[in-house]
Amino acid sequence: MLGERIRKLRKQKKLTLEELAGTKLTKGMLSLIENNKANPSMESLTYIAEQLDIELAQLLNDVNFDELQDILDQAEKLFMLDSDEHPEKYTKLLTLIEPYVSQLNQGYEAARLLELYGYSIYFEKKGAEKQPLEQAANLYDQMNITTKRVSIASFRCLAYFIDHDYEKALETILRERNEIETNHAYIDPLSRLDLDYNEAIFYFAVGNTEAAKKVMEDAISFSQKNKIFYRIDDLYRLAAADSMMSEKWEQYDYYLTKLNQYADFSDDQMAKITAKLFQIESLNEVKHDYHEALTMVDEFLANPEFNQQRLREWFYLEKGKALQGLKRYEEAIHFFEKVAIPSYHHHPFDLSQFYLKETYTAQCLIEVGKIDEALVAAKKAVELFDHLPDSPFKEFSKETFYKISALKGETHD
Repeated sequence: MLGERIRKLRKQKKLTLEELAGTKLTKGMLSLIENNKANPSMESLTYIAEQLDIELAQLLNDVNFDELQDILDQAEKLFMLDSDEHPEKYTKLLTLIEPYVSQLNQGYEAARLLELYGYSIYFEKKGAEKQPLEQAANLYDQMNITTKRVSIASFRCLAYFIDHDYEKALETILRERNEIETNHAYIDPLSRLDLDYNEAIFYFAVGNTEAAKKVMEDAISFSQKNKIFYRIDDLYRLAAADSMMSEKWEQYDYYLTKLNQYADFSDDQMAKITAKLFQIESLNEVKHDYHEALTMVDEFLANPEFNQQRLREWFYLEKGKALQGLKRYEEAIHFFEKVAIPSYHHHPFDLSQFYLKETYTAQCLIEVGKIDEALVAAKKAVELFDHLPDSPFKEFSKETFYKISALKGETHD
């Protein structure tokens, strides 16, 4: 009840009836209001809210703001749980937040709960996440909380990206960025770098390399100039990957050096492992030092402390490539067969690397005299690449397929 909320808030503020009544209400009238025996006018309610130093909406809202904060604390703890270990977390979040949704119309707590509610709807595949996320975005805009607003923008793009609708993902980040820059007078450096990184990623995904490189290089320059290391390892990896795809090996070595320097500086274990992975790729693809590549891969795979399952597939792939380079074809095929495409990879560059395992397998099968199996593997690679933009990787898969087809006496348009 309204009167009870006023009494509770007054006591929280350590105000007496007389102090809250001030000059515009009598102590007796305020007592009647608190006991729900008198209905205050909107003018009186506005005055009471000013005396309590709160927004009028908070006073009128049925939800108890202490309770709302407690709900948010619970929601944040649930949201931080690992989804693989706690597959029920989004269902629990929906159950926790849903009773309050209609009352979430003011303040940070409301915005964040709506945001988490929208994410939970999406991951539970209920298909109605747009409205709560729009409400949350509007609240963040009103409060000028840029970091959270950018988080929603990133999520909206990611939803299309996961479905491999790269054009829609790019269109969304450009629109979202325009809205954010229009509604927020100041964009903090970290939010700017998040927007830059996502924009570059999506430009690369649709094959617009020039636009991607401009955004990426501007972001790296901004980071270096302002001595901000947030996202710098991601940007260096992106730059190294682009250099590899365009076969600009001097530039690739430059960004590989930068990656290693960042890894040493940050002492970040994941950064160190990814830097080493790029180094192994360089040994396989550029220097053709397959012995050294194989040695480095085996050191990682044999290390009991190497539990980065999210990268293990990459090391299997590189081991297969090194074995192929050493003409140990049967062993190479074995490791290519062990490679499963991680479910979290959606970017064309990452997918291309894994799709090529079929092409490498086909090449190895040719060497051991299994032409029919080689043709099947080569064809599978071409089919996997079909939905991706044109790239040297895609062209390589086609060329391999055509060569093997020619061995079989087949021709293709």
